[in-house]
Amino acid sequence: MIASHLLAYFFTELNHDQAQKVDKYLYHMRLSDETLLEVSQRFEKEMEKGLGADTNPTASVKMLPTFVRSTPDGTEDGDFLALDLGGTNFRVLRVKVSDNGLRKVEMENQIYAIPEELMRGSGVQLFDHIAECLANFLDKLQIKDKKLPLGFTFSFPCHQTKLDESILVTWTKGFKCSSVEGRDVVSLLRKSIKKRGDFDIDIVAVVNDTVGTMMTCGYDDQNCEVGLIVGTGTNACYMEEMRHIDLVEGDEGRMCINMEWGAFGDDGVLNDIRTEFDREIDMGSLNPGKQLFEKMISGMYMGELVRLILVKMAKDGLLFGGRLTPDLLTTGHFETRFVSAIEKEKEGLQKAHEILSKLGLEPSHEDCVATLRICQIVSTRSAALCGATLAAVLRRIRDNKGGDRLRSTVGVDGSVYKKHPHFARRLHKTVRKLLPDCEIRFIRSEDGSGKGAAMVTAVAYRLAAQHQARQKILEPLKLSHEQLLEVKERMRIEMEKGLGKETHEEATVKMLPTYVCSTPDGTEKGDFLALDLGGTNFRVLLVRVRNGMRRGVEMHNKIYSIPVEIMQGTGEELFDHIVHCISDFLEYMGMKGVSLPLGFTFSFPCQQNNLDEGILLKWTKGFKATGCEGEDVVGLLKEAIHRREEFDLDVVAVVNDTVGTMMTCGYEDPYCEVGLIVGTGSNACYMEEMRNVELVEGDEGRMCVNMEWGAFGDSGCLDDIRTEFDVAVDELSLNPGKQRYEKMISGMYLGEIVRNILMDFTKKGLLFRGRISERLKTRGIFETKFLSQIESDCLALLQVRSILQHLGLESTCDDSIIVKEVCTVVARRAAQLCGAGMAAVVDKIRENRGLDFLKVTVGVDGTLYKLHPHFSTVLQETVKELSPKCEVTFLQSEDGSGKGAALITAVACRIREAGQR
Repeated sequence: MIASHLLAYFFTELNHDQAQKVDKYLYHMRLSDETLLEVSQRFEKEMEKGLGADTNPTASVKMLPTFVRSTPDGTEDGDFLALDLGGTNFRVLRVKVSDNGLRKVEMENQIYAIPEELMRGSGVQLFDHIAECLANFLDKLQIKDKKLPLGFTFSFPCHQTKLDESILVTWTKGFKCSSVEGRDVVSLLRKSIKKRGDFDIDIVAVVNDTVGTMMTCGYDDQNCEVGLIVGTGTNACYMEEMRHIDLVEGDEGRMCINMEWGAFGDDGVLNDIRTEFDREIDMGSLNPGKQLFEKMISGMYMGELVRLILVKMAKDGLLFGGRLTPDLLTTGHFETRFVSAIEKEKEGLQKAHEILSKLGLEPSHEDCVATLRICQIVSTRSAALCGATLAAVLRRIRDNKGGDRLRSTVGVDGSVYKKHPHFARRLHKTVRKLLPDCEIRFIRSEDGSGKGAAMVTAVAYRLAAQHQARQKILEPLKLSHEQLLEVKERMRIEMEKGLGKETHEEATVKMLPTYVCSTPDGTEKGDFLALDLGGTNFRVLLVRVRNGMRRGVEMHNKIYSIPVEIMQGTGEELFDHIVHCISDFLEYMGMKGVSLPLGFTFSFPCQQNNLDEGILLKWTKGFKATGCEGEDVVGLLKEAIHRREEFDLDVVAVVNDTVGTMMTCGYEDPYCEVGLIVGTGSNACYMEEMRNVELVEGDEGRMCVNMEWGAFGDSGCLDDIRTEFDVAVDELSLNPGKQRYEKMISGMYLGEIVRNILMDFTKKGLLFRGRISERLKTRGIFETKFLSQIESDCLALLQVRSILQHLGLESTCDDSIIVKEVCTVVARRAAQLCGAGMAAVVDKIRENRGLDFLKVTVGVDGTLYKLHPHFSTVLQETVKELSPKCEVTFLQSEDGSGKGAALITAVACRIREAGQR
């Protein structure tokens, strides 16, 4: 009993000694965690080089764009063909993908040989042979009459320029067909098929087997964004952000990058960790100096590395008693599958004995133990190096997404990964060690090069079909030049109706006279008060206007709130409150007892019968004070001032904020004769010839007309360009059927239009994987400020996703692109419609004056115009296109409702004084 224990102990010790001897001999091959981290960081730099336009030509890791822009989402559906050419045999497959909640894939395939003479013949012969085999396969399945989409896995070095175009760089693997290198393999195959004329297929995609691996796994796990192959060779691919890919136009979305990582180290960056054995393997290979990383890792070289180590150790008298055999000295005689067999638990040492004996050696127990240890060291290094580069890829994906953690899946294929007893476990362990805070799942791919090619095709088909469906829905929102000209003409007709005495009653665009008959000329001076009432807050301002050398405007203001009980009480209470606030402001400014001219910006629908008389037509914005509608608001204000008996004010003008905007800009720019507001609502005003303003007596001079253009279209004249989304937004608004033009262009409604389109897309399965969240059903969640944020150019899709997340919408990268596109289409249409209206205005001014050419400035205010990144540009382009005979400058106004009211008062006082003189 004791003897057997001793014997076991002796063997364990002996094994331990042998292993230590090998460890010492191969210490260069055993990589520390620090070294692995260093390799990982070097690889990250190499990736950067491959992606950069300037650095790519000299980069060893080529980072090739594959034009595969999306992974499966599980809704793929249909019948596809795949062609897999990568060696002496090739396969044709039919893959049926069905999405009936059960997501299943059925496959049938047939293998065809490629005769030796064809591999070395002409390209035409090769592709004719492939076409013939395809025909045979389709015949067999009786589907020759169908035009099926096909994915083509072509596992040779290619330069891809489109999803369905791939230029062969060089033949490898024993192929030498003439006149194929430097040409597109898809068009060669299409030619051969066309020449036959007995069937037709749609070649959708050329795929590399690594990409196929990622796509196959991506169908089962939507988190899969990396593909890895460790077999005879090794390679990886992953989903990169388009903004980092210099070699392809465009910054939107993602694209799969085929890294060709086997060439890592070809520029010398791994020289410090390559050993004499790595150098010897490279010298004896078919491509010295190339694919150096692959030669340290992949199945083609692993067995050979072990053989070289065995030979060297035997020569040094450390193994086999110093004996060598011809078999051991022959390249390729120690196969990689031997490494897997020897490393199996339990029978490993026995396998080592068998294998070494077959090589003509007479191995001792120690020799077998040493051989096992050598295999372990070589395969462990391989897995660790592979893990280090994979960790770099995953780190990059994490950083692209801007998070600290990452949940991702890697799809893996290849004989070494699948058949070696410990490789997978060691690889996972390295990745976890280098990325402790990431959850990485590994799944084994089944048939990446066949099923994978079909998947790429299925995804391309789904994306194309969804894109088409979305474009069809968005089509009515995209207005042609002719449609915009038509809108301009109709606006012109409505303007004429509003100005005419006979037609004014039924006109929708009311064209109200404002009694403002002049813009500033720069000689205005004095102190003026302004009141600005247009919502729950109101402002009192003191505006000092200077002329001469110190020409300019200086302002002081204070904001007061209006309590709800006063908004909805009696008119007397409301105006008493306003006067109380004016009194407080005058005291605050130390100007009690001074009588100043006052301009009153009153942003509610009024009918003006004079500059200082405005009849309130109806309250809006939550105001309900009694005894005001139908009354002159200036009269109500004057009565309240008299009731207080504290001070006297000269109320000179009642002003609408659009007119105020024109006047503010008019003070800066004498050409300014138009005012435009595009914010929550929209309106415009301009200087019209008195002879055309039929509602006011007199034909001399000009008067500013407040168009109230938001109501354009209420007569039905825009029905042909209103979409189902506009109708939906209008029906659910507070004033259905009213302000239809405003509802297509102003900030209050654009977000709602976008939300309605997104709802429609989602219901049709074209967005958010068809899942409608409760949030998306909520009216008003999509604020217009989000449109401005989403469309700002510097915003990555990442931020678009976080805005959507904030709205409770889980989105993929593709979803974000779609949302951005919808925002763009809706905002662009708004700016174009606004531009068409503005074109009608400036052309009317030009024709009024009988000019061939008009130079005019538009004063603009409003959040949409000021904050949206593209609205102003599109608006200006549209006006230029529709009114080529006008040179229109747009000037942003600062505080039209405050400063503007004071300037109108100043101009009125200037004219009054001139009249007195």
